[in-house]
Amino acid sequence: MKRTSNQQTRPRTWLITGATSGIGRELTLQALENGDAVSALARDTSSLDELATAHGERLLLVRADVRDEQAVRDAVERTLARFGRIDVVANNAGYGLFGAVEEASDTQVRAVFDTNVFGVLNVLRATLPALRAQRSGHILQGSSVYGQSAHPGVGLLAATKHAVEGLSDALAAEVAPLGINVTIIEPGLTATPFLANLDVAAGLADYDQSVRTVQKDIAELPASTFSAAARIAAGIRTAVDSPTPPRRLALGTSSATGMRAAWEARIADLDDWEHVTNGVDR
Repeated sequence: MKRTSNQQTRPRTWLITGATSGIGRELTLQALENGDAVSALARDTSSLDELATAHGERLLLVRADVRDEQAVRDAVERTLARFGRIDVVANNAGYGLFGAVEEASDTQVRAVFDTNVFGVLNVLRATLPALRAQRSGHILQGSSVYGQSAHPGVGLLAATKHAVEGLSDALAAEVAPLGINVTIIEPGLTATPFLANLDVAAGLADYDQSVRTVQKDIAELPASTFSAAARIAAGIRTAVDSPTPPRRLALGTSSATGMRAAWEARIADLDDWEHVTNGVDR
């Protein structure tokens, strides 16, 4: 893939977490094909060894767990030592937890927050000093349709994504005067190992009609329902190339439909209960 005329001519440097599978892997592949440099972070980068051989100095493989703040800081230092700058931070690492809110154990909940929220914060704290010094950069915050909506079984996963979206809205306003963009990435159903790697809470029979019904429905969805990770990555790159990138980028009709339904339900509640809302004012 070659750069189009509206793209910057200098190759970018990407720092991508969760770079060995799914959307992260596709972003890594497409950035390299486009002539960019990539610092690829993952707990085990061995699946990218062939790419490193093919792309030489343009690909830096770094074994780092985003839950480990010092490991992330070390990874950023190695990235800057190799490439001199970071243009795009793809905060992509994460995993899912499925089960009713009551069913999920404390250990499971803390684990998913450690990766999906505190891991995101570790990456931000490590990369923002470089982006601020450059007065440029683009932060891609990995969320999903569950950053704006939720249904039975995804309450704790959605809680992590809602947290990421809340801090990202504030972050975007904080760093905009410094020349740094923030885009919240919100894919819908995507053909990645994410669903296969879900942590599943121990079930309680009272939730069979809600949580287990949803679980069964998801398992029976046809393959055509899921967007290809390569198309998701291409959509993300389009936003990065734009001179006016969006704050939120829905990717796939399932994402846009779910988000719109959630927003419309909230507006309906505001309208239906306006008399109570306004009655609180003096």
